[in-house]
Amino acid sequence: MLLPRILTALVLVAVAVSAVFLLPIHYFALFIGLIVLLGAWEWTALVGIDKLPAKLGFIVALIVPMLGIQFWTVLLEILAQALEWPGVKEYSGVLEWLVIGPVLFWVVMMLLIRRVPDQLLELDLKRKYKAFTGWFVLLSAWMFLTKLRAYYGSEMVMYFLILIWAADIAAYFSGKKFGKEKLCEPISPGKTLQGMYGALCAGLLCAVVLSLIYGFPFMIATDFTLLSVLTVLVSIYGDLFFSLVKRQKGVKDSGALLPGHGGVLDRIDSIIAAAPFYYAGIILIGRSVFS
Repeated sequence: MLLPRILTALVLVAVAVSAVFLLPIHYFALFIGLIVLLGAWEWTALVGIDKLPAKLGFIVALIVPMLGIQFWTVLLEILAQALEWPGVKEYSGVLEWLVIGPVLFWVVMMLLIRRVPDQLLELDLKRKYKAFTGWFVLLSAWMFLTKLRAYYGSEMVMYFLILIWAADIAAYFSGKKFGKEKLCEPISPGKTLQGMYGALCAGLLCAVVLSLIYGFPFMIATDFTLLSVLTVLVSIYGDLFFSLVKRQKGVKDSGALLPGHGGVLDRIDSIIAAAPFYYAGIILIGRSVFS
């Protein structure tokens, strides 16, 4: 079981790195979109959307806003020409504000998972609310990961992915070696506080290495360190959120597409939660640098 897991991980890393550095922006957005749509298909099974027309409807409900977001600037230019209103271009940055919604969602979810995990497990939301939640978190993850690449470049995306991967590896080994106290036993009995501390230390180390490589001034290095550690913390609770949904469904994995790893959601759950938070932090750091 370990060998297929390692081989699959190596292939996934190679594909991800190639996509980050080699694909043009629009093709990168398409690549991430396909991954998100695979995750969306798994989400329909987790929340009880079983009929094919409903599954396809959920996929279409993601594709339409993806297209609108991806070609937002083009749409504004068309409107400006059609309405003869040059001022419409001032709305080109309005999508940036949408990051507030997913950031607040994940902060609230972190608090709920930490404080009332048993109540969350017993919570029986209607299927339409579960579907909307999946639509919201998947769309926002795609949106802000692709915008991170478009506005801040491949290296910033790569750092984000390395941050999540390093935290995941550190959590596994530190939890296995030192894990005693459970982080959130009702939802995920295998996760420990010591594993979480290991992940946070990995985030801290990543930030220090990045700051040394790029020679960041002390204040910028401090900002990146704080952002990296908090991003890792959010990613951990993103993992717990999807574990919560799987436990409510009574399944161990979201799917079986990836040998040794389960489904697509099992591999990108941390990224889904962390991407909007990280993007919001990068915006704030950028404004502090250029203000």
